[in-house]
Amino acid sequence: MTSVSRLKAENITVRYSQVNVLDRMHVEIPDRAFTVIIGPNGSGKSTLIRALSRLLKPNAGQILLDETPLQKQKNRAIAQKLAVLPQGLSAPETITVSELVSRGRTPYQTPLKQWSKDDHKLVEDALAKTGLLQFSDRPVLELSGGQQQRVWIAMVLAQDTDILLLDEPTTFLDLQHQIELLTLIRKLSAEFSKTVVAVLHDINLAARFADHIVAMKNGNVHTSGDPASVITKETIKSVFGLESEVIADPIHGKPYIIPA
Repeated sequence: MTSVSRLKAENITVRYSQVNVLDRMHVEIPDRAFTVIIGPNGSGKSTLIRALSRLLKPNAGQILLDETPLQKQKNRAIAQKLAVLPQGLSAPETITVSELVSRGRTPYQTPLKQWSKDDHKLVEDALAKTGLLQFSDRPVLELSGGQQQRVWIAMVLAQDTDILLLDEPTTFLDLQHQIELLTLIRKLSAEFSKTVVAVLHDINLAARFADHIVAMKNGNVHTSGDPASVITKETIKSVFGLESEVIADPIHGKPYIIPA
């Protein structure tokens, strides 16, 4: 894992109704790795994703992308470097899989530059990577929940950015589809050198799939590092207030939490 970070937050504060949701927070996102953000409800996980993606402007501090503050960069330039998948997206009723995935190419369209062969190829590649080629002409809403979530992932892949920010991408998916989606995300990072950041609630899945974990508490980073150094009984007690034992997963060797 490289020590250089293209995306970082420097002492950011985000305030809602005079309450600091993020409080002078500093975090650096490792490049070309899969980072998972964990923490209890209200710790600021989704707020951090929104701030990193410029969907939310910090009240203080700054987000740096390639050493330049986001607020000094144009939206189109950011969208060609960084893609974000927020929570709770809903597809239009009749839109097909390929039509939705094609929207990932919007940052590259201008009045003088319309749809091209390169755009078509990137959409096809995104559909292939997510296993959706056979569904390209199907309405998105006819697919299962797991398949629909893969369509949204394909859309941000078609955006062809080096950095992907995913806010709770496994929400509402059953365990099988969570595993399938996280396996895909892990592959994108490992095989296609994507920098991926995701918010997850399942700590054991975070430990299994992540290269790097950021554990948040009270609007700041409590600890961060590789799964073995972060997922300990002391951290789980301090961050989540939960007594537990942490053992090695007998299949993957990663930390595995057993609540007391």
